[in-house]
Amino acid sequence: MSPLQAQLREAMKDAMRAKDKPRLEAIRLALAEIRRVEVDERIECDDSRIIGILDRMVKQRRDSIEQFEAGGRDDLVAKENGQIEVLREFLPKPLCSDELGALIADAISESSAESMRDMGKVMALLRPRVVGRANMGEVSKQVRQLLSG
Repeated sequence: MSPLQAQLREAMKDAMRAKDKPRLEAIRLALAEIRRVEVDERIECDDSRIIGILDRMVKQRRDSIEQFEAGGRDDLVAKENGQIEVLREFLPKPLCSDELGALIADAISESSAESMRDMGKVMALLRPRVVGRANMGEVSKQVRQLLSG
């Protein structure tokens, strides 16, 4: 079991003891998703894979929030925001814009990217460095701007 998975299990026990149902629900959903990936792919997830899973869960909740806001379901928006807060506790500290800009510049120079055709190379280098720490949609927008401009 990876250290991050052990941390999630400990947090689950703490939430059970504190009878914090919303927190417990979010942690159980994360552990269930990790377990599903392990069973489906017949692997044991390491921390980097778990971070990717948690990042995807946060993205799914953001998408749900957009849908719930459009439908006027403020109760569900609040629930999804609560789950995002809990999941973020287990993700690495987000990158500030300066740090992200430096990583993007390094990846562009490292891959010798010159045009939009090289965007895949740049993103392949960036993805492991920023997963869980930055919104990949925003990262790709910045890379696109630098390569096209």
